Parts: sequence; C-alpha cells; structure tokens
Amino acid sequence: MSAVLVDDCPTGSEAVRAEGLRDGAFGYATGLTCRECGNRRELGPHYACPECFGPLEVSYDFPAITREQIEAGPPNIWRYQALLPVPTDITESPNTEPGFTRLLQADNLGAALGIDRLWVKDDSTNPTHSFKDRVVACALSAARELDAKVFACPSTGNLANAVAAAGARAGIKTVVFIPSNLEQPKQINSAVYTEQLVAVNGTYDDVNRLASEIAGEEEGWAFVNVNVRPFYAEGSKTLGYEIAEQLGWRLPDQVVIPVASGSQLTKVDKAFQELIALGLVEDKPYKIYGAQATGCSPVSAAFKEGHQVIRPVKPDTIAKSLAIGNPADGPYVLDICRRTGGAVEDITDDEVRDGIILLARTEGIFTETAGGTTVGCLKKLVETGQLDPTLETVVINTGMGLKTLDAVSDRVGPAAVIEPSYAAFAATDIA
Repeated sequence: MSAVLVDDCPTGSEAVRAEGLRDGAFGYATGLTCRECGNRRELGPHYACPECFGPLEVSYDFPAITREQIEAGPPNIWRYQALLPVPTDITESPNTEPGFTRLLQADNLGAALGIDRLWVKDDSTNPTHSFKDRVVACALSAARELDAKVFACPSTGNLANAVAAAGARAGIKTVVFIPSNLEQPKQINSAVYTEQLVAVNGTYDDVNRLASEIAGEEEGWAFVNVNVRPFYAEGSKTLGYEIAEQLGWRLPDQVVIPVASGSQLTKVDKAFQELIALGLVEDKPYKIYGAQATGCSPVSAAFKEGHQVIRPVKPDTIAKSLAIGNPADGPYVLDICRRTGGAVEDITDDEVRDGIILLARTEGIFTETAGGTTVGCLKKLVETGQLDPTLETVVINTGMGLKTLDAVSDRVGPAAVIEPSYAAFAATDIA
C-alpha cells in the first residue's frame, strides 16, 4: 500500500494508509461529502474538505433493507451494519459489541416532571458504561481497514475508556490523551486497559489541538475523533436506529440529547432521516433538544441569542464529559434544533446534581454528570414551556454515575447512624 496525506495536518505527514482498500471495506459507504460546500472525495483518513475546510461526513448507496432483516441481526449495533461504514464481515473481527441498550419506560420520572409519556434510552449499560463504545466500534473498524498501527484519541473521559478497552480487545496499541484534571474514576477506567494514558495540563480543547498535531507528525496513528472522525461519528446513528426500533418502528415526538461536540445530536437526526428515506418508519414531525451545563454552554448561548456562529468558551463545570468549549458540530446542532422546532437549554452545576439524584430516585438509574445535565434540562424545558409534556419524549442517558461520584458525594449518605438495637431504630424518623 502506498501512503496518502491526512487532511489539514500541520506538516502533511502520513497518519494512516488508504490506497489499496479491499472491496467493501466500508460497506455501502460511497465517499465523503463536505457538509458545507458538497464537495466529494474518496473514502479514507480525511476529515476536512480540501476546498472549504468544512467537515466531511460519510455518504452511502444503501441497499433495500427490511425491518425483519434488521431484527434478525445480532443484539448490538452490528444489526445495522448495512447502514454503517463498516465491512459486511464486521462481526468476525474482535470488538466490544456495544449497543441495543434498554429503552426504559420512565413513568416515575415522567410523573415527577409532569410528562405523560417519557422514555430513558440508557446507554450506561454499554461495555465501558457510556455511549462512546458505539462510536469507537465504528472508528476501530476504519482504523483496521486503513492499516493503522496505533489507535488513539483526545478525550474528556468516556471516549478514553472506550478506546482503551476496544484497543485491548482488538490487540492494537492504544494511546489516550485526557485533561489532567479529569475525574479520577475516569482516569482509572482508562489506565486499567492501557499503559499509554497521557494526562495533559489544559482543557479538552488543548488536548484536542495536541492530538491534531500528533496526527500530522506520527505515521500510522488513527485518532478516532480526528483523522477517522467521519467514520467514528456515524456510530452515534445507532442510538436513533435503536430508539425507533424499540418504539415499534416509529419516531418519538421529542428527544433530549446532551451536547458536547454536538455530533451525537446531529447523528440521531441523521438516523431518523435515513429511516424515513428507507421506508422503515413513517415520516412525521419530531423535535430535537440539546442540553448543556451553564459552565460550558456555547451552543445554548448562541441558540438563545439567535446566532449561527458559536463563540468558544473556557469550560468551568462539573459536567466534564460535556466540557468542550469550541464544539465542532455546534452550528449543525443549532440548525437541527431550529429546523425541528426544538431548543438548546443549559442548567447550573447544582441543577446537574439535582438531575442525577432525581433520575436515580425515580427510575433506579445512576447517571453521570452528562445525564444529570440532560434530565435537568428536560425539567427546565418543561417548566419554561419549551417542551410539550403531552407528547411522547425520549431522554438519552449517555453514561454511568460511578464515573463521577464526586458530583453527588456531599449530597447523599446515611439518613441516620444508630446503635444495633430496635430502640435506636425506633427513635429515628425512618421508623
């Protein structure tokens, strides 16, 4: 194989190989298309348009596919293999097999918030306990096909966990980069899978810039959210596919999604549009809402101010998995929320903590700070009249609360400390 250049790397050094790809390496994907100018280029380790520097995304020539064919597939994201940029023999390669997580009917939370029909899409049950396992599985497939030697990422935590675990399972060297102030449980959850955990003094945006530089200098490195980002991002579509399938092949009226880079929200919308185009669900209106923490809410601020351009911010929030001050997909989040009649909202750190506890005590789901943000924003959207409580609503929980224990450690604990006697128990307010 001869080498190709990676788009927009500072030195133009090769990062992963592309020429000589085997037939069907990316399934039914046909190329990469610029989201800004529509320029097309071949499948490969490219993530920015050479004409306008806009982001590239995967285009397809989908086959005819039925609900029955999908339902006959494995109980993970590969049941949607035909709709993803992965080879038809994807299940034969070692991977963490994420997806097809539960869609929980959340009557208790709905009652607490005054919502008639509410569901929680709970991605905390994925292999490394966040939705990032989905996107990493697609990125790993691309890295293999492009003959990468190192599997890497910059991360706010969950992605580092997923990349390290997936790399271990695949037997490929992994290197993950995180902000040095990341929550300790997330650091441990990465370091247990790989010795190559690199903590960087700076924000996630600083870490991401460093990753882009390394991708330009080092040969054979596949950074999941840099030079193979178009393939990586497609994994989030499976959230939308699953929601529709688990609702009996129909779309919900409203969906509330946390916003970090914004990619997850844009891909859920893309999934809904693809299902409509393929005739797998009925075409109907739906609204998409974004959720951010006030300490890092550039997309929410732009939405409320009526702007299309995102003004970068320096993150200052306990919701570190959402702490991306310059979100790559921010403008597209604005487009989708405005097009569908949704909104982007934000809440304080105290409201994030409240959201974590509310979900745990109503539905028995312990979410991390991103989920607390989403539940808290759902509550605020109802209270401010932006979300219709009579319509069927899905809220996405992206991760497990055991990774962010510090967020609520000073809010929960024993209701009483007593001696081991009935008299002591009877003297409490619990009896």
